[in-house]
Amino acid sequence: MNGPTAEGRKRGAAKRAGNGPAAEGRKLSRSFGWLAFLGTLLVIAGVVGLIYTGVATLTSMLLFGWLLLIGGLVALAHAIESRGTNYFWLGVVVAALNLAAGVVVIRHPEGTAEALTMFAALLFLTGGVFRLVGSVVVRGPQMGWTLLQGAFGLLLGLLVLFDWPHSSLYVLGVFFSLALLFDGLGLIAIGIGGRRIVSMVSDRLDDRGGDRGGDRLGGRESGRGAGRGAERLDAPGPATDSPPKAPGDGRK
Repeated sequence: MNGPTAEGRKRGAAKRAGNGPAAEGRKLSRSFGWLAFLGTLLVIAGVVGLIYTGVATLTSMLLFGWLLLIGGLVALAHAIESRGTNYFWLGVVVAALNLAAGVVVIRHPEGTAEALTMFAALLFLTGGVFRLVGSVVVRGPQMGWTLLQGAFGLLLGLLVLFDWPHSSLYVLGVFFSLALLFDGLGLIAIGIGGRRIVSMVSDRLDDRGGDRGGDRLGGRESGRGAGRGAERLDAPGPATDSPPKAPGDGRK
């Protein structure tokens, strides 16, 4: 009987080491499971933020301030590493602006929320006006949708602007919570879909491995049967002690 092939030895070593397709499939399934778990946490945070919009607004402002501080520190470290070049002072200025903005946002989150809400309202107004004018002037195939988007942006900007500064307590919190909610739903969809794909691929690989094992076993049995048949054909007949009789030996 022939010994195991090189490919078989490699597969056996990989399975013994825990690096086979089944182990890789389990690792991928676990990773996709963590993605789905993170998405669930984001969805819960988004729902809570939609309920408590004021808390979500202050939380988003504090996160924004800390991100500015961290970005300023990173920019300052890059500027120090690039000292002696032409971009040193530019890096220092950018780092100083980020650090100053981060300190202001953290110390005055409510005032920052009011300023950003005013900026968002102006963006909605200008975007809605440009979409309305552009759809009327161009008159493209998507004119109806462009008109609808422009009217919605204009109406949203006016609503936020007329209720300012009271709107700063909930506008940014609603946007932040909706972003968390949709990001969480996307991660949940990726995690569940990834686990299904990995399970399908693992099942296919297991089926192919079983079919190959059955084929190998059948080949070995058929080879053994053919060898036994050849041995039977090559075996000599039974030996006789008496010599063959001549034609005339039986006559008297």
